[in-house]
Amino acid sequence: MISALVYDDGGVTNYDETELNAARNAEGTTWVRATIADDFERVAETFGIHPLTVEDVRNDSRPKTEEYDEYTFVIVRVAILRKGEQIFEEEVQTNPVGLCFGDDWLVTLTRQELTPIDRVWEAIEQEKRRMLRFGPDFVAYRVVDRTVDEYFDLLDEVGEEIELIEDSLLEGANPEVLEGLNAVRRDLLSFRKTVWPTREAAGVLARGDPEYVREETEKYYRDVYDHLVEVVDLTETYRELARGARDIYLNTLSQSTNEVMKTLTVVATIILPLTLVVGIYGMNFDPTASAFNMPELGWEYGYVATMLGMALVSTILLVYFQIENWL
Repeated sequence: MISALVYDDGGVTNYDETELNAARNAEGTTWVRATIADDFERVAETFGIHPLTVEDVRNDSRPKTEEYDEYTFVIVRVAILRKGEQIFEEEVQTNPVGLCFGDDWLVTLTRQELTPIDRVWEAIEQEKRRMLRFGPDFVAYRVVDRTVDEYFDLLDEVGEEIELIEDSLLEGANPEVLEGLNAVRRDLLSFRKTVWPTREAAGVLARGDPEYVREETEKYYRDVYDHLVEVVDLTETYRELARGARDIYLNTLSQSTNEVMKTLTVVATIILPLTLVVGIYGMNFDPTASAFNMPELGWEYGYVATMLGMALVSTILLVYFQIENWL
């Protein structure tokens, strides 16, 4: 689907996809957006956009800024947490946004309708004076800025998930906690692959290197760059928190295992001397054959004395373990 509008200080005029050439040649700033990949070539042909630009958007290329003779090309990614097809409850999903802007025109290429672009489009349609005063490089900035704002929303969701996991750690070792931690770490790694190159792309725009970024717009791109630096810092912070929570979980699991092993060791230590006694008296020696062949088997109180002896040994061991704080 192709939509077009032309704006200036006097107002906004909308065009449909059959009036693409008229929108291109109209007075004012032209903004054309294509939300279906099949329409990219038609828009590219009208505005002289290089085929490599179209290919980058189709192939979901990493975020970057490139300079062409007739326009500046910026590609960023909209990132959201959404129900995934993997074992994890949610995963980071990204959609590329290609922005091409020249002296008096802007083209946005996306494979579907995206919220950041919709909001900026609506702001222009509502004829907000600030938007109408500036050129296409400022509108491109607004799209990038809206995209970066959603990065903070995503990180807020991840931060809340980490807090829930940390609270669950206090309840003891749970396999679901480890699964949640792995999901968070996977999300942050995926998000990091988007944020780092986006910061580099914004840095090129903030320095004013591209020809079609006006001097008065550079400060706005510098603001976006500052926000991306903050996003990168938050991402690394959350990665450290997730790593720390994972270490805590593993330590808790190890401590729980140690407690079980300690209990089993105490039980085995107590049973060992009892097993020795029972083993000795389980030998098949005939006391009638020799005076030295277990004469106590004929003792009237032999059984009682043996049981009391074993109970005494067990009690002594239990008291000793308690004194040593092993129980």
